[in-house]
Amino acid sequence: MEGEIVNRVANSKLITLDLEDFYPDGPRIALDISQWLKEGFILIEKDFRQHVKEMDLSPFENAYVTLHCSTDAIIPSWAYLLVSLRLSDTAKKVVIGSSEDMESILFAEIIADMDISAYEDKPVIIKGCANKPIPDNAMTLLAQKLQPVAKSIMYGEACSSVPLFKRK
Repeated sequence: MEGEIVNRVANSKLITLDLEDFYPDGPRIALDISQWLKEGFILIEKDFRQHVKEMDLSPFENAYVTLHCSTDAIIPSWAYLLVSLRLSDTAKKVVIGSSEDMESILFAEIIADMDISAYEDKPVIIKGCANKPIPDNAMTLLAQKLQPVAKSIMYGEACSSVPLFKRK
């Protein structure tokens, strides 16, 4: 048919890889341990251990938990370890740091375990826009993992992608 509109993107061999599709479901909870310090700054071991022991675990069920201290208190490593071990049977994952640290660690694990055989000798677009918090380093890790197998790697959307890599 003359003048027929052909969707060349849909008919191409381009594969769009959207990291948002791999986003792990589950609540994200930040736990500030300063609440268990005397005046928010002084860790008294006996009191701290008691707070950890009495902690209600129900809010952390199947959650991704980040541990941090919102004050400038110097926290010994064992304190974070104690809390993380208490949460380990309840939470999906416990990380010391920020929510960005959590997402980076989650995506590093997801990408490390990803089977990339479907992308061999194919042009791949790493989708750029997302509604969920996809860390920039996740895209970097993904591009590095794809580079040995993909024919080419682009960033963005099929209609306006930025070329990043093309195998010779």
